[in-house]
Amino acid sequence: MILRSDSFNCTIVANPADFDLSKTLMKEPQTRKPGLALLAACVLLCALPVSAQSTRRPRRESTANRKARIQRTIDETYGHRWETGGGGGYLRFRTGQYQQQTNEITFWASTLYALNPKLGVIGEVRGAYGNAKVGNILPSGNVLPYNPQVSEYSFMAGPSYRFVRKEKFSVSGFAEGGGGIGKFAGDAKGLSAQDIGVWTGNYGASFSVGANLDYNLYPNLAFRVTPNYLGTTYGGTLQNSKGLNLGLVYRFGQIK
Repeated sequence: MILRSDSFNCTIVANPADFDLSKTLMKEPQTRKPGLALLAACVLLCALPVSAQSTRRPRRESTANRKARIQRTIDETYGHRWETGGGGGYLRFRTGQYQQQTNEITFWASTLYALNPKLGVIGEVRGAYGNAKVGNILPSGNVLPYNPQVSEYSFMAGPSYRFVRKEKFSVSGFAEGGGGIGKFAGDAKGLSAQDIGVWTGNYGASFSVGANLDYNLYPNLAFRVTPNYLGTTYGGTLQNSKGLNLGLVYRFGQIK
């Protein structure tokens, strides 16, 4: 075979016998270098630990360690000396002897001193705001074209006992007693409590029982739900009210 290039002024002459395919194939195994095989072996050895690590299962926590960890959390959560909380809710309250019950918006604030992880003394302040359903024609014969605003405030204290103590939640019951202040005729445009048919007494005894249901967000912080009963004695008459309070509770200090 003859190749000629005029531009480079070069001529290559080759014998066709030099390109014998059978001879080339016979010589190929002798000219193969060991570097490629060595590189493949290194890659395979490096990949083995990675694959073994990826298939290794995570180590599970033992039952004993899990129970010990939960107990430490429980001891930390309910070992605080003080609890203080606050929030809001609603109350079903009857504003007069011949009036229907009305929904009132409430607020509450409380502080508890723990004698031990179960037993404590709680003090609480509550307030409720709503409108008396007096109707357009009043018992006195006067006309009032709106429902006047009313409010009540209770100041109570008593024992609290925690029945259930878990890592994430707790249940405690309480019983409180004290006094209350009511404002029933302040929005009556000069009419008296008798004129609009609401309670005549502005002061009375207050008492309450209920349950605090706490969901622990952290050992020192919980979300609280409190279904409760509130009894008051405005005007020398017993008012039976039921309500629900929601809020947050913060714990601090340590029981020694």
